[in-house]
Amino acid sequence: MKFQWFGHACFLITTEGNTRIVTDPFDETVGYPLPRIPADIVTVSHQHFDHNAVNTVPGNPKVVQDAGEHVFGNIRITGHNSYHDKKKGSQRGKNIIFNVESEGLRVCHLGDLGHLPDKSLIEALGPVDVLMIPVGGYYTIDAGEAAELVRLLSPPYVLPMHYKRSIFPIQGYTLVN
Repeated sequence: MKFQWFGHACFLITTEGNTRIVTDPFDETVGYPLPRIPADIVTVSHQHFDHNAVNTVPGNPKVVQDAGEHVFGNIRITGHNSYHDKKKGSQRGKNIIFNVESEGLRVCHLGDLGHLPDKSLIEALGPVDVLMIPVGGYYTIDAGEAAELVRLLSPPYVLPMHYKRSIFPIQGYTLVN
């Protein structure tokens, strides 16, 4: 499985079978170059312009933007309801956390998580092999809360996201199970 971060909360996950999954595509107003990468599947954690710009993804991808289980061949994506703020969504609305399972790995993309999950959600999310976690604060959990969540989930791999960068995105990571 390969991972490439394009900025904000947008990753390209490429499975061994070359299925391309794009998470939380953003529009041009975010300030990063638009990736314009074709995908088979796109996940959208919530309906804000900086996470739901599906129209920027070439092709005709399947869009997953709801909680529950979604199966695409040997890929299972499970959405878990959460909130974009610490006040049960009253400030910024709901957020969906996605677990992507393929190749014996469980990848967790937290979207714009704005609170520390309760015990039942932690249990539903785990075990996690790769955690994509916001660390920027204000609109999401901050670095301290992210560290606490990493401690609670104990994933072997952590990919920080949703923070300000002044250089081009990382070229990629490859995980071999």
